[in-house]
Amino acid sequence: MSDDPNKRPNGPNSPWAESMLIPWAFALLLLVMFSMLQPGAAVETVSYSEMKRLIGTGAVAEAVLGENAITVTLAADTTGEVARYKAVTPVQPDPDLLAMLEAADVEITAEAPAGDSLLLLFLPWIVILGVYVWLQRRMFSQIGGIDSRGIGGMFSGRFSQPTASHSDTTFADVAGQEQAKKEVAELVEFLREPERFQRVGAVVPRGVLLMGPPGTGKTLLARALAGEAGVPFFSTSGSEFIEVFVGVGAGRVRAMFDAARKSAPSVIFIDELDSIGRTRGTGLGGGHDEREQTLNQILAELDGFTGREAVVVLAATNRPDVLDPALLRPGRFDRHVTLNLPDQKARRAILDIHARDIPLSNTADLDDVAAGTPGFSGADLRNLLNEAAILAARRQGDLVDAADLQEARDKIILGTVRTLAIQPQERHRLAVHEAGHTAVAHFTPEADPLYKVTIIPRGRSLGGTHMLSREEHHTLPEGYLRAQLAILLAGRAAERHFLGSVSSGADDDIKRATELARSMVARWGMTEELGPVDLRQSEDHPFLGQSIAQPREHADETAARVDLAVMTLLKKAEAQAEDILSRNEDAVSFLIRELEKREVLEADEIRLCLDAGEKVRPMKPRLEPPSISETGKRPEDCEKGSRDDPSSGT
Repeated sequence: MSDDPNKRPNGPNSPWAESMLIPWAFALLLLVMFSMLQPGAAVETVSYSEMKRLIGTGAVAEAVLGENAITVTLAADTTGEVARYKAVTPVQPDPDLLAMLEAADVEITAEAPAGDSLLLLFLPWIVILGVYVWLQRRMFSQIGGIDSRGIGGMFSGRFSQPTASHSDTTFADVAGQEQAKKEVAELVEFLREPERFQRVGAVVPRGVLLMGPPGTGKTLLARALAGEAGVPFFSTSGSEFIEVFVGVGAGRVRAMFDAARKSAPSVIFIDELDSIGRTRGTGLGGGHDEREQTLNQILAELDGFTGREAVVVLAATNRPDVLDPALLRPGRFDRHVTLNLPDQKARRAILDIHARDIPLSNTADLDDVAAGTPGFSGADLRNLLNEAAILAARRQGDLVDAADLQEARDKIILGTVRTLAIQPQERHRLAVHEAGHTAVAHFTPEADPLYKVTIIPRGRSLGGTHMLSREEHHTLPEGYLRAQLAILLAGRAAERHFLGSVSSGADDDIKRATELARSMVARWGMTEELGPVDLRQSEDHPFLGQSIAQPREHADETAARVDLAVMTLLKKAEAQAEDILSRNEDAVSFLIRELEKREVLEADEIRLCLDAGEKVRPMKPRLEPPSISETGKRPEDCEKGSRDDPSSGT
């Protein structure tokens, strides 16, 4: 095949040939109609009586007798012009007409009936039928592409063809997933030297299921496997097998596996396997014929491998819990590789890979980014670096500095800054609310370190108090969870304590606190009244799960006790927050004032302001900042914060 994209493809089924079919058909139809008209001199239509009068005058030189008409040509006049006249003959034969023509010595010609030509009769229908066939072929070619035989086009698979050269992606391009790379490393040796395994009768797992949250590098790992082995890589998505017509997906599965067998050793990668591999015949609305037939074909193809076919099938999913059990049995996707969110060390390695093409003013800034992005996936980190590069380009900078990285992190974590007209009273309440969260987090030893507090609207929130964990949490202690409840309800407690009323601003806080408290009671057994018993309801989605609904396995009285225990936990957490705010009222008041004035406070600035406020014991109520004589510090000292410390806020 030519590499020139502008060259027209040849063949009867090429798009260029099909696009020329309609113009040629219309041209042929016009040619036939043009020939039927037999153009000549202008013909004037007259009555039959006028025609007989012209014949009687002797001016007629020629006459053409048709099936139901007569056309005469007069003799040329002195100017050389020839006149032609036409008249419709009556249905009843006129015996005098032929005699008049002979008496006038007129040259008589008779026409054959038009119905004698079958081609002219059926040609319009042939053209219409040809256009209809062309439209049908065009429609089916858009569904799946018609092959050289003109059949089976809609069963052709839409997957990437094996590349002529090997992939450039290797395990060196995959960072933060060392355990996952070890689990698939033996497949590389099998693809490189399948004969070595076949000599001793070893059967390497043919199906490998890659599981993990979005953005953890499942597709990248599959490409790296093919790149390390140096074999062709077939890639597709589960949704591409699904079409309107039943059987199309199964045909595409057969086409892809046949192509992989011909190119063996090779790697097949199916992304989003859960889109076609969900449990069959369950969920609200029953099964889906096309999806289930496609899944059945995949199961049959996995069973159809022989011992001499070096083909490895990898699949990725975010929802392994909804997959059909037949997919996970031995002989199919029996090896499960889990890709977890990276820890701090892994995040630093991922940042190094994605920062290869980004000019950084100081590569040590990536240490702060890695430490301040817990819960970020590899895709999130790549997006963070790209946002930082965009910010540097906007300010006409040549290098990406620490400020760009920090702003990019805030944009992803907190959201984009919004411009809202907030009334002074509402702004003051917002400062009180966020100061409550901040103060309780600061004075609670079990809480994560504070990162930033702001009352600038970002994303969907009007403000926010943000903490970044310096340690990776694999289990959550009860003390840590109770501290989280107190911090979540501290904003509402601060409004009640300092303003005498609460507002709807605590809506999301109450929702999150209730979910956490219910998990503590019903899942983790963190109450003496109920103890270690699983009292949660089914979490299966009716469209995805194993059943539409599961009966509750505990009594209504137990459910009521769960609700009571949840309410007790929440009330204790709110009381704990109120107690902390009451014992540090002066410091919180000072923090409210500073936050309302400056809108954003970093971690070191928060600590300085609360420490300065703790040393002040003014008469209540007092909203003015303490004087130098009372604290030994100037109020503006708490404004220095992170400006003097480059490591602040990370």
